Amino acid sequence: MGFLTTLKANRAYQLHAKGDLEAAKAGYEQAYAEGLKDPKLLLAYGMLLLRTGDYERTVEVLRKAEKAPGVNADQKAQIITYYAITIWKQGRTDRALELLRDLFRQRKTGALYGTLGFLLIERADQMRPGGDPPVRPEDIQAARDEALAFNLEAVDYDEDDPVCLDNLAQVYYRLLGDKASARAYFDRALKLKPGAIDTNYFLALYDMEEGRAAEAADKLETAAEGRFSPMNYITSEMVRAQLSKLREKV
Repeated sequence: MGFLTTLKANRAYQLHAKGDLEAAKAGYEQAYAEGLKDPKLLLAYGMLLLRTGDYERTVEVLRKAEKAPGVNADQKAQIITYYAITIWKQGRTDRALELLRDLFRQRKTGALYGTLGFLLIERADQMRPGGDPPVRPEDIQAARDEALAFNLEAVDYDEDDPVCLDNLAQVYYRLLGDKASARAYFDRALKLKPGAIDTNYFLALYDMEEGRAAEAADKLETAAEGRFSPMNYITSEMVRAQLSKLREKV
């Protein structure tokens, strides 16, 4: 890897930080083709690919980052986390959870609480009775119980982490149907992170149910302006659909 390759990748990294994702991606791609080996820059490239939904390329780049000279323990943990998210998006939820649980046993961090907590919610929410192989009701309940217990533990670990608060709220809302309990955690999460996409969306649903159309529209518009990522439950299409409902009512 030459000096100019590193220079190109660092320039891409700067563009990435500024939000110019297309230019950053082009710069990363050029540096990668030239043999980029810096684990920090490979990680940044992998994160960008993950965010844009290029999962096969993400896996390739993360594997290269894992083998890069000088990769440290924190970077290895990030690589495993991004890899787990990527394969979850490819439908390999059980393997993603296995990787994150193993990493969590080695180190407990707020980021891991947030990521593993969310994937536990996703797994439980996707489980339905029947199917092939069949899913037993007791297995669904066990998955919900695990998601609740883990996300309660996450909030105990850091009661001011908006991601963990939102995750716990989603457990109550999506898995348990306890909207009253969910709302308290959504409210706390929003105060800490006013631009959070998922939090604004769910709180907008409360506003709509209670006839506060203007407040709901404000929250949905805030969500629509956010940077969506693979770790959002809410999609831009879901936000647009709710905004359309509001406009129809008006």
